Amino acid sequence: MARFSRIEVALKMRETGIIPVFYHSDGETVKQVLKACYDGGIRVFEFTNRGDYAHEVFAEVNKWAAKNTPEMIVGVGSVVDAGTASLYIQLGANFIVSPVLKEDMAIVCNRRKIAWSPGCGSLNDISRAEELGAEIVKIFPGSSVGGPKFVAAVKGPCPWSSIMPTGGVEPVEENLKAWFDAGVTCVGMGSSLFPKDVIASGKWEIITQKVQEALAVLKKVRK
Repeated sequence: MARFSRIEVALKMRETGIIPVFYHSDGETVKQVLKACYDGGIRVFEFTNRGDYAHEVFAEVNKWAAKNTPEMIVGVGSVVDAGTASLYIQLGANFIVSPVLKEDMAIVCNRRKIAWSPGCGSLNDISRAEELGAEIVKIFPGSSVGGPKFVAAVKGPCPWSSIMPTGGVEPVEENLKAWFDAGVTCVGMGSSLFPKDVIASGKWEIITQKVQEALAVLKKVRK
């Protein structure tokens, strides 16, 4: 069962502002990356459902996180069907993120009061997701859908919409300022926080530093 309510998840997503998105087939590597993010100040972490036996890796990591990074809200991304959502909810996922909008996933998540962020590529998608109970919607891929200009256009007629872009988000001032000035609630960020050479070398302190720097930039652009 989820350790955090969907209300807690939504509030912490907004507060933290940056949601790391990461997958690796080795559970120990995921633990180290998660801990590095935690040490850097992150409190929401998205493990992506990619690769065979990904759910087994998540189960191991989520149990570990509850003991070793107790304030970290761990959820799962890249979920594209209701069955997979159910599987991860049973393994204690605190939220489910999807690149697509599937109504049967909404039913599964709402039944267990799990935060659900579906992928949307239009205002119609966003409106339907909100009708289905999504508090924060994902736009993906963020830069290809229309970038910050798309978010600003949506927020004009729908200022109540809470949007999280993933794809095309970089931990630099110009990029983050554009997204948050447009009105996003938070952003998802992957490879720019986790260079392959850093992961391969196990220099976890570099990830902590990157996270700290990204959060410092976010604090500046949010003022």
